[in-house]
Amino acid sequence: MATAPLLEKPVSPPVTAERERRAARLRRSVREHLTAYGFLCAAVVLFALFSWWPIIRNVLLSFQHVNFATGSTWAGTANFEKLFDDPLLATAWRNTALFTAYALVLGFFVPFLTAVLLNEFRHARAYFRVLVYLPVMLPPVVVALLWKWFYDPGPGLFNEVLRTLHLPASDWLDSSSTSLLSLVIVSTWANMGTATLIYLAALQTIPGELYEAAELDGANLWQRLRHVTIPQTRFVLLVLLLLQIVATMQVFTEPYVMTGGGPEDSTVTVMFLIYRYAFVYNDFGTASALSLLLLLVLAAFSALYLRVTRGAKED
Repeated sequence: MATAPLLEKPVSPPVTAERERRAARLRRSVREHLTAYGFLCAAVVLFALFSWWPIIRNVLLSFQHVNFATGSTWAGTANFEKLFDDPLLATAWRNTALFTAYALVLGFFVPFLTAVLLNEFRHARAYFRVLVYLPVMLPPVVVALLWKWFYDPGPGLFNEVLRTLHLPASDWLDSSSTSLLSLVIVSTWANMGTATLIYLAALQTIPGELYEAAELDGANLWQRLRHVTIPQTRFVLLVLLLLQIVATMQVFTEPYVMTGGGPEDSTVTVMFLIYRYAFVYNDFGTASALSLLLLLVLAAFSALYLRVTRGAKED
């Protein structure tokens, strides 16, 4: 007996409605993503134009003889050979390393200790925050000119104070033994506000129960700082430490405005030497070669920064 062929079951209306809803959600998601990627593309294009392309262009210029009248020609490693033959290169790197070391002693610990002190205040805390952050809001050139007057060997503020106290005046910026340290003091004063507020925000996230437990165990101020404050803020400390190294190795404004690299090239830094090659000697190829070397050094510090912060997060 022959059997009738099986008929396909019709799609039920609920299934069809569910498919339509999924399709609508997919179309809506695609539109939202296209809008987001549209805004992102604009940002990427601008970032590539003003950040990535200058880096690529700098790498190319470091291997070229640059002449704006006749055009650039390939130079190979001639710029690097000229750079390493310059005796001022070692001086610039030494001064930059010394500036970074001095800045770590002053610019790293002073903001942290200032933040610890501000964290202990119970009254007028907001006023002191503004007072500490105020130098950051001043233009760097204004800060440099202000402190240049402070350091003036004649009517400068600091020497007037020393004379009032019947103490011998100092040369400050006119002596090769004190000029670099004088610039570090200026840089620390001008930039410590940001680091202080970051440290202060980190300190305020520490649970008060830890300090109470430490006080019950008889811990003094130094012991609380060592066993509670520093371990609880170690991630922020490591991040700002490495960021400060990167920033201080690019110091330029203070030597350029206050000393001009003197006296006796004691304040010539790597960035200042790059400026000299480019805008004093009109040797943009060698300037690009030196900036490429600086980029490689800073890239090494950045790699260390990523590794340390990743390890701190895992802990």
